[in-house]
Amino acid sequence: MSTVVLVGLGGTTATALEALLERFIVAALVRDEDDEVASRARAAGVAVSADVSVGGLADLVGRLDPGCVVVSSYNRILPGALVAARPFVNVHYAPLPRYRGRATVNWALINGEPVAAISIHSLVPGLDAGGILYQRTVPIGPADTVADLYARLNELQRGALAEAVARRLSGDGGEPQDERGATYACTRLPEDGEIDWSAPTARVDGLVRALAPPFPGAYTYLGLRRLWVRRAAPVADAPVYEGRVPGRVVRVSRAEGAVDVLTGDGVLRLCEVALDGDEAARPATDLVRSVRTTLGLRTGDLLDRIAALERALDARR
Repeated sequence: MSTVVLVGLGGTTATALEALLERFIVAALVRDEDDEVASRARAAGVAVSADVSVGGLADLVGRLDPGCVVVSSYNRILPGALVAARPFVNVHYAPLPRYRGRATVNWALINGEPVAAISIHSLVPGLDAGGILYQRTVPIGPADTVADLYARLNELQRGALAEAVARRLSGDGGEPQDERGATYACTRLPEDGEIDWSAPTARVDGLVRALAPPFPGAYTYLGLRRLWVRRAAPVADAPVYEGRVPGRVVRVSRAEGAVDVLTGDGVLRLCEVALDGDEAARPATDLVRSVRTTLGLRTGDLLDRIAALERALDARR
Protein backbone atom coordinates (compact mmCIF):
# COMPACT_ATOMS: atom_id res chain seq x y z
CA MET A 1 0.00 0.00 0.00
CA SER A 2 1.44 3.36 -1.03
CA THR A 3 2.17 6.13 1.46
CA VAL A 4 0.98 9.70 0.96
CA VAL A 5 1.24 13.01 2.78
CA LEU A 6 -1.84 15.26 2.69
CA VAL A 7 -1.52 19.05 2.78
CA GLY A 8 -4.82 20.72 3.62
CA LEU A 9 -5.49 24.09 5.23
CA GLY A 10 -9.11 24.78 4.36
CA GLY A 11 -12.60 23.35 4.21
CA THR A 12 -11.80 20.87 1.44
CA THR A 13 -9.50 18.74 3.60
CA ALA A 14 -12.05 16.57 5.43
CA THR A 15 -13.27 14.66 2.39
CA ALA A 16 -9.74 14.51 0.97
CA LEU A 17 -8.56 12.78 4.14
CA GLU A 18 -11.48 10.36 4.10
CA ALA A 19 -10.87 9.44 0.47
CA LEU A 20 -7.16 8.82 0.94
CA LEU A 21 -7.54 6.76 4.12
CA GLU A 22 -9.63 4.23 2.22
CA ARG A 23 -6.82 3.39 -0.19
CA PHE A 24 -3.46 4.62 1.09
CA ILE A 25 -1.34 4.93 4.20
CA VAL A 26 -1.59 8.60 5.11
CA ALA A 27 1.70 9.26 6.87
CA ALA A 28 0.94 12.84 7.84
CA LEU A 29 -1.54 15.68 7.54
CA VAL A 30 -0.15 19.22 7.25
CA ARG A 31 -2.72 21.52 8.84
CA ASP A 32 -2.46 24.52 11.13
CA GLU A 33 -5.87 24.16 12.81
CA ASP A 34 -6.42 21.82 15.73
CA ASP A 35 -9.99 21.06 14.69
CA GLU A 36 -12.25 18.13 13.87
CA VAL A 37 -10.22 17.28 10.76
CA ALA A 38 -7.00 17.11 12.76
CA SER A 39 -8.73 15.02 15.43
CA ARG A 40 -10.05 12.63 12.78
CA ALA A 41 -6.54 12.26 11.39
CA ARG A 42 -5.03 11.49 14.78
CA ALA A 43 -7.77 8.96 15.51
CA ALA A 44 -6.79 7.17 12.28
CA GLY A 45 -3.14 7.10 13.29
CA VAL A 46 -2.11 10.00 11.05
CA ALA A 47 0.52 12.39 12.39
CA VAL A 48 -0.54 16.05 12.23
CA SER A 49 2.06 18.73 11.48
CA ALA A 50 1.11 22.32 12.30
CA ASP A 51 4.14 23.71 10.44
CA VAL A 52 2.54 24.79 7.16
CA SER A 53 5.53 26.72 5.83
CA VAL A 54 7.15 25.57 2.61
CA GLY A 55 10.34 24.78 4.52
CA GLY A 56 8.44 22.77 7.09
CA LEU A 57 6.65 20.82 4.38
CA ALA A 58 9.92 20.12 2.57
CA ASP A 59 11.52 18.83 5.78
CA LEU A 60 8.51 16.61 6.53
CA VAL A 61 8.41 15.15 3.02
CA GLY A 62 12.15 14.53 3.07
CA ARG A 63 11.89 12.72 6.38
CA LEU A 64 8.83 10.59 5.57
CA ASP A 65 9.68 9.95 1.89
CA PRO A 66 6.07 9.33 0.77
CA GLY A 67 5.18 7.97 -2.64
CA CYS A 68 3.01 11.02 -3.31
CA VAL A 69 2.11 14.37 -1.78
CA VAL A 70 -1.54 15.38 -2.13
CA VAL A 71 -2.50 19.05 -1.83
CA SER A 72 -6.11 20.02 -1.09
CA SER A 73 -6.13 23.71 -0.14
CA TYR A 74 -2.73 25.32 0.34
CA ASN A 75 -1.86 28.99 -0.11
CA ARG A 76 1.82 28.85 -0.98
CA ILE A 77 3.79 28.21 -4.18
CA LEU A 78 5.91 25.08 -3.93
CA PRO A 79 9.48 25.24 -5.28
CA GLY A 80 10.26 23.30 -8.43
CA ALA A 81 12.95 21.18 -6.79
CA LEU A 82 10.49 19.90 -4.18
CA VAL A 83 7.81 19.09 -6.74
CA ALA A 84 10.28 17.38 -9.08
CA ALA A 85 11.46 14.92 -6.42
CA ARG A 86 8.24 12.84 -6.36
CA PRO A 87 4.64 12.86 -7.63
CA PHE A 88 2.49 15.70 -6.34
CA VAL A 89 -1.28 15.87 -6.91
CA ASN A 90 -3.31 19.05 -6.44
CA VAL A 91 -7.06 19.54 -6.02
CA HIS A 92 -8.31 22.79 -7.54
CA TYR A 93 -11.96 23.83 -7.51
CA ALA A 94 -12.14 25.31 -11.01
CA PRO A 95 -12.47 24.17 -14.65
CA LEU A 96 -8.75 24.25 -15.48
CA PRO A 97 -7.13 25.76 -17.46
CA ARG A 98 -9.66 28.51 -16.65
CA TYR A 99 -9.65 30.11 -13.20
CA ARG A 100 -6.14 29.30 -12.11
CA GLY A 101 -5.32 31.00 -8.84
CA ARG A 102 -7.29 31.92 -5.74
CA ALA A 103 -10.91 32.21 -4.55
CA THR A 104 -12.13 30.39 -7.64
CA VAL A 105 -15.55 29.30 -6.33
CA ASN A 106 -16.21 32.81 -5.05
CA TRP A 107 -15.26 34.30 -8.41
CA ALA A 108 -17.48 31.82 -10.26
CA LEU A 109 -20.50 33.10 -8.31
CA ILE A 110 -19.53 36.75 -8.65
CA ASN A 111 -19.00 36.39 -12.39
CA GLY A 112 -22.31 34.61 -12.94
CA GLU A 113 -20.79 31.37 -14.22
CA PRO A 114 -23.28 28.58 -14.95
CA VAL A 115 -21.09 25.92 -13.32
CA ALA A 116 -18.38 25.41 -10.74
CA ALA A 117 -15.82 22.64 -11.15
CA ILE A 118 -13.26 20.38 -9.55
CA SER A 119 -9.97 19.59 -11.30
CA ILE A 120 -7.51 17.09 -9.84
CA HIS A 121 -4.19 17.49 -11.60
CA SER A 122 -0.52 16.66 -11.48
CA LEU A 123 1.25 19.44 -9.65
CA VAL A 124 4.16 20.85 -11.61
CA PRO A 125 6.06 24.17 -11.53
CA GLY A 126 3.66 26.87 -12.68
CA LEU A 127 0.41 28.09 -11.14
CA ASP A 128 -2.19 25.30 -11.28
CA ALA A 129 -0.50 23.80 -14.32
CA GLY A 130 -0.04 20.06 -14.90
CA GLY A 131 -2.06 17.32 -16.54
CA ILE A 132 -5.69 16.79 -15.58
CA LEU A 133 -6.35 13.48 -13.82
CA TYR A 134 -10.04 14.13 -13.12
CA GLN A 135 -12.45 16.97 -13.86
CA ARG A 136 -16.18 17.43 -13.29
CA THR A 137 -18.60 20.36 -13.11
CA VAL A 138 -21.60 21.10 -10.92
CA PRO A 139 -24.38 23.51 -11.93
CA ILE A 140 -24.76 26.78 -10.05
CA GLY A 141 -28.38 27.38 -9.12
CA PRO A 142 -29.92 30.85 -8.73
CA ALA A 143 -29.93 30.66 -4.92
CA ASP A 144 -26.72 28.66 -4.39
CA THR A 145 -24.22 30.07 -1.91
CA VAL A 146 -20.50 29.41 -1.83
CA ALA A 147 -21.09 26.93 1.00
CA ASP A 148 -23.56 24.95 -1.16
CA LEU A 149 -21.03 24.68 -3.96
CA TYR A 150 -18.18 23.68 -1.67
CA ALA A 151 -20.35 20.92 -0.21
CA ARG A 152 -21.03 19.46 -3.67
CA LEU A 153 -17.43 19.79 -4.82
CA ASN A 154 -16.18 18.20 -1.61
CA GLU A 155 -18.36 15.18 -2.29
CA LEU A 156 -16.94 14.87 -5.79
CA GLN A 157 -13.46 15.00 -4.28
CA ARG A 158 -14.39 12.26 -1.81
CA GLY A 159 -15.35 9.96 -4.65
CA ALA A 160 -12.55 10.76 -7.10
CA LEU A 161 -9.37 11.70 -5.26
CA ALA A 162 -8.03 8.24 -4.41
CA GLU A 163 -8.32 6.99 -7.98
CA ALA A 164 -6.68 10.14 -9.35
CA VAL A 165 -3.75 9.68 -6.95
CA ALA A 166 -3.46 6.02 -7.97
CA ARG A 167 -3.28 7.11 -11.61
CA ARG A 168 -0.48 9.52 -10.80
CA LEU A 169 1.43 6.87 -8.85
CA SER A 170 1.15 4.54 -11.84
CA GLY A 171 3.04 7.11 -13.93
CA ASP A 172 0.04 8.76 -15.60
CA GLY A 173 0.63 12.52 -15.71
CA GLY A 174 -2.92 13.31 -16.84
CA GLU A 175 -4.31 15.10 -19.87
CA PRO A 176 -2.19 18.18 -20.69
CA GLN A 177 -3.86 21.54 -20.21
CA ASP A 178 -4.31 23.85 -23.18
CA GLU A 179 -2.27 26.88 -22.15
CA ARG A 180 -4.06 29.00 -24.74
CA GLY A 181 -7.22 28.74 -22.63
CA ALA A 182 -5.62 29.64 -19.31
CA THR A 183 -7.25 32.40 -17.25
CA TYR A 184 -6.48 33.57 -13.72
CA ALA A 185 -8.31 34.63 -10.56
CA CYS A 186 -6.69 37.01 -8.09
CA THR A 187 -6.74 36.79 -4.31
CA ARG A 188 -9.79 38.31 -2.61
CA LEU A 189 -9.53 40.40 0.56
CA PRO A 190 -12.32 41.19 3.07
CA GLU A 191 -12.54 44.79 1.82
CA ASP A 192 -13.33 43.48 -1.67
CA GLY A 193 -16.76 42.59 -0.33
CA GLU A 194 -18.11 46.15 -0.50
CA ILE A 195 -21.26 46.32 -2.60
CA ASP A 196 -21.29 48.63 -5.62
CA TRP A 197 -24.97 49.47 -5.93
CA SER A 198 -24.47 50.79 -9.46
CA ALA A 199 -23.56 47.26 -10.61
CA PRO A 200 -26.19 45.00 -12.19
CA THR A 201 -28.51 43.16 -9.81
CA ALA A 202 -27.10 39.77 -10.80
CA ARG A 203 -23.58 40.95 -9.93
CA VAL A 204 -24.59 42.25 -6.50
CA ASP A 205 -26.62 39.11 -5.77
CA GLY A 206 -23.68 36.94 -6.84
CA LEU A 207 -21.37 38.84 -4.51
CA VAL A 208 -23.70 38.28 -1.54
CA ARG A 209 -23.93 34.55 -2.26
CA ALA A 210 -20.19 34.29 -2.95
CA LEU A 211 -19.30 35.74 0.46
CA ALA A 212 -21.84 33.87 2.56
CA PRO A 213 -20.49 32.00 5.62
CA PRO A 214 -17.84 30.77 6.17
CA PHE A 215 -16.56 33.82 4.25
CA PRO A 216 -16.66 37.34 5.76
CA GLY A 217 -19.72 38.57 3.84
CA ALA A 218 -20.76 41.33 1.46
CA TYR A 219 -21.32 44.72 3.02
CA THR A 220 -22.54 48.23 2.42
CA TYR A 221 -22.92 51.27 4.68
CA LEU A 222 -25.91 52.51 6.64
CA GLY A 223 -24.79 56.05 7.30
CA LEU A 224 -21.20 55.58 8.44
CA ARG A 225 -21.74 52.10 9.92
CA ARG A 226 -20.89 48.96 8.01
CA LEU A 227 -23.99 46.89 7.22
CA TRP A 228 -23.44 43.22 6.36
CA VAL A 229 -25.90 41.70 3.90
CA ARG A 230 -26.37 38.10 5.01
CA ARG A 231 -29.22 37.08 2.72
CA ALA A 232 -30.73 38.75 -0.33
CA ALA A 233 -32.44 37.93 -3.62
CA PRO A 234 -33.21 39.70 -6.89
CA VAL A 235 -36.77 40.99 -7.21
CA ALA A 236 -38.47 39.35 -10.16
CA ASP A 237 -40.65 41.60 -12.33
CA ALA A 238 -39.52 44.66 -10.37
CA PRO A 239 -40.98 48.07 -11.28
CA VAL A 240 -38.97 49.95 -13.87
CA TYR A 241 -37.24 53.02 -12.44
CA GLU A 242 -36.27 55.54 -15.09
CA GLY A 243 -35.28 57.86 -12.26
CA ARG A 244 -32.77 55.68 -10.44
CA VAL A 245 -30.41 56.28 -7.53
CA PRO A 246 -28.42 53.08 -6.96
CA GLY A 247 -28.50 52.16 -3.29
CA ARG A 248 -31.81 53.97 -2.65
CA VAL A 249 -34.39 52.03 -0.63
CA VAL A 250 -37.66 51.90 -2.57
CA ARG A 251 -39.74 49.51 -0.47
CA VAL A 252 -39.87 48.56 3.22
CA SER A 253 -42.07 45.57 4.09
CA ARG A 254 -42.26 45.09 7.84
CA ALA A 255 -44.54 42.09 7.34
CA GLU A 256 -41.79 40.33 5.39
CA GLY A 257 -38.90 41.94 7.21
CA ALA A 258 -37.50 42.81 3.77
CA VAL A 259 -36.14 45.96 2.14
CA ASP A 260 -35.90 46.57 -1.62
CA VAL A 261 -32.87 48.48 -2.87
CA LEU A 262 -32.16 49.86 -6.34
CA THR A 263 -29.15 48.50 -8.21
CA GLY A 264 -27.72 49.61 -11.53
CA ASP A 265 -30.42 47.83 -13.49
CA GLY A 266 -33.04 46.43 -11.12
CA VAL A 267 -33.95 45.79 -7.50
CA LEU A 268 -32.32 43.61 -4.85
CA ARG A 269 -34.35 42.52 -1.82
CA LEU A 270 -32.41 42.49 1.44
CA CYS A 271 -33.77 39.83 3.77
CA GLU A 272 -31.23 39.50 6.60
CA VAL A 273 -28.57 42.01 7.64
CA ALA A 274 -26.26 42.77 10.55
CA LEU A 275 -24.32 45.78 11.76
CA ASP A 276 -20.63 45.57 12.64
CA GLY A 277 -20.35 43.84 16.00
CA ASP A 278 -23.69 42.02 15.77
CA GLU A 279 -23.46 38.31 16.46
CA ALA A 280 -26.61 37.33 14.59
CA ALA A 281 -28.37 38.53 11.48
CA ARG A 282 -31.81 40.07 11.76
CA PRO A 283 -34.61 41.12 9.41
CA ALA A 284 -33.53 44.01 7.20
CA THR A 285 -36.43 46.17 8.42
CA ASP A 286 -35.00 46.11 11.95
CA LEU A 287 -32.25 48.42 10.73
CA VAL A 288 -33.44 49.99 7.45
CA ARG A 289 -36.81 51.64 8.00
CA SER A 290 -37.31 54.38 5.41
CA VAL A 291 -37.48 54.84 1.66
CA ARG A 292 -35.47 58.03 2.22
CA THR A 293 -32.45 55.86 3.05
CA THR A 294 -29.60 55.42 0.57
CA LEU A 295 -27.17 52.61 1.30
CA GLY A 296 -23.47 52.95 0.61
CA LEU A 297 -20.77 55.31 1.81
CA ARG A 298 -21.74 58.80 0.63
CA THR A 299 -19.55 61.88 0.36
CA GLY A 300 -22.11 64.01 2.20
CA ASP A 301 -22.13 61.67 5.19
CA LEU A 302 -18.33 61.84 5.40
CA LEU A 303 -18.30 65.62 5.14
CA ASP A 304 -20.96 65.91 7.86
CA ARG A 305 -18.89 63.66 10.10
CA ILE A 306 -15.74 65.71 9.49
CA ALA A 307 -17.64 68.92 10.24
CA ALA A 308 -18.95 67.45 13.51
CA LEU A 309 -15.45 66.43 14.55
CA GLU A 310 -14.13 69.90 13.74
CA ARG A 311 -16.88 71.49 15.86
CA ALA A 312 -16.05 69.15 18.73
CA LEU A 313 -12.37 70.07 18.51
CA ASP A 314 -13.18 73.79 18.37
CA ALA A 315 -15.34 73.43 21.51
CA ARG A 316 -12.40 71.98 23.45
CA ARG A 317 -10.04 74.84 22.61
